[in-house]
Amino acid sequence: MSARVLVGHGTENDFVVLPDPDGTAWPEERLDAALVRRLCDRRAGLGGDGVLRVVRSVHVPDAPAVLGEGIARCEWFMDHRNADGSYAEMCGNGIRLFLHVLLTEGLLDRAACADGVWVGTRGGPRRVGATADGGYWVDMGPARPFGAGAAVLGGTAFPGRAVSMGNPHLVCLTDVDVDALDLTSAPAVDGALFPEGVNVELVTVLDPGAHVRLRVSERGVGETRSCGTGACAAAWTALEAAGAATGTVAVDVPGGRLSVRVEPTTTVLTGPAVVVAAGELTAEWLGS
Repeated sequence: MSARVLVGHGTENDFVVLPDPDGTAWPEERLDAALVRRLCDRRAGLGGDGVLRVVRSVHVPDAPAVLGEGIARCEWFMDHRNADGSYAEMCGNGIRLFLHVLLTEGLLDRAACADGVWVGTRGGPRRVGATADGGYWVDMGPARPFGAGAAVLGGTAFPGRAVSMGNPHLVCLTDVDVDALDLTSAPAVDGALFPEGVNVELVTVLDPGAHVRLRVSERGVGETRSCGTGACAAAWTALEAAGAATGTVAVDVPGGRLSVRVEPTTTVLTGPAVVVAAGELTAEWLGS
C-alpha cells in the first residue's frame, strides 16, 4: 500500500494529507486512531492539527449516513480526523486545503471550481470554490446558536454563545487581551451542554461587526493557529452582539487573516491554503 503523504495548512492550521482517491492506499482499517496520533505527533511523526484523507465518497463507509441524498453530488469526501484520532465533522481551513490538493494532484481543474464543487464531510455536504487570486472560499452553511455557556480559564469564567457550524463552538467575546491568555490547558466547559466536547473561541472585538481577533482551543487538539469553523462562529456572534444579522467580518487568527461573510441563510469563509511538502513515509517508521 502507498505511503505517500502531503503536509499543508490554511492560515497555519496544519494537516497531514493522505491522497487516496480510490480508497485503497489508506483504508479505514489501516488509518486507525493510533496511526492518526502518530502522524500528528510533532516530535515523532510529521506533525499536524489533524489528518485529511482525500478519497471519493463511495469508498467511505459512513458517507451515505452523514450525507444522505447529498451523496449524489459529492464525488469527494474529506475524511477528517483530529490529532487525537477522533473523527471530526467539519473544518473550514481543512476543506480549503482539501480542494487545493484536489487541484494540485490533477484530480480537478481550477477553472471548473470557480462556481464551487460539492465535497462531503461528516458535517454534511459543503460547497467550496477557487478564487481568481489563488485563494479559496467555502459555503459553510448557517450558524446555528443552541444556547449559552461559559469557558473557565485560569479561574476566570468567560461567558459565551454556543454555536454550531456542523461542529460545536463556544464563542466568548471578551475585553481581555486574548494574546495574554494561557491556552496551554483546555478551558473547562459545561459537559451537559457539550457532551461531545467543543471548540472554545476567545474573541476580542476590534471593530463591532467588522473586525475581530481570535484564539481557539480545539477539542481533541488544543490551541491551534487557526480554526475556520471557529472564525465563522465568531463572526456570527460578533455581528449578533452588534445588532446585525448580516455582514462581512475580518477575523485575525495567530496564523493570518480570514474573511467571513454572514448571509441570511449561510456563511461564506474565504482564505488561503498551501501544500508545504510531499513525500513518502519510510518503512522504518511505519513498522516501528
